[in-house]
Amino acid sequence: MLLRTFTNFQKRLLALDDPPERIAIAFAVGVFFSFSPLYGLHTFLGLTVAFLFGLNRVALLLGLFVNNPWTLVPIYAAAIYIGGLFLGFPPVAPFPQFAWKEVFEGRFWVELARHWRLLMPLFLGSTILSFVFAAISYPFALHLMRRYKHKSHSH
Repeated sequence: MLLRTFTNFQKRLLALDDPPERIAIAFAVGVFFSFSPLYGLHTFLGLTVAFLFGLNRVALLLGLFVNNPWTLVPIYAAAIYIGGLFLGFPPVAPFPQFAWKEVFEGRFWVELARHWRLLMPLFLGSTILSFVFAAISYPFALHLMRRYKHKSHSH
């Protein structure tokens, strides 16, 4: 399943008609936002940056969708672990129990703020992963695009 998803991403990326460098930078920006701690704002922030800087929106969205329902838990678990290595791991304390509809109530956010020490490793780790994977994804996408464009022009 994961291999098929990767292959579909690759096919869509290779089909874009833009210079390889522009596609690679848009993809890397998307990857940056997909790992960021600002979950829920990824698409909005990514598309805003794409419009402001004239980036390829399809390539950026493909980078954004690296973080999806299948990868969300491993990505944020890794982020918490990496952040914990730098900040220390918070003591294990029960996280407040809540119903999803309470997210829209003020007391939920007040209770969550009381547990900020649990969230700090997540924010730091996500930020680190954002920069690392964006830096890795740019040369990867650029190489892929150049190789594909070279093969398609030689035939």
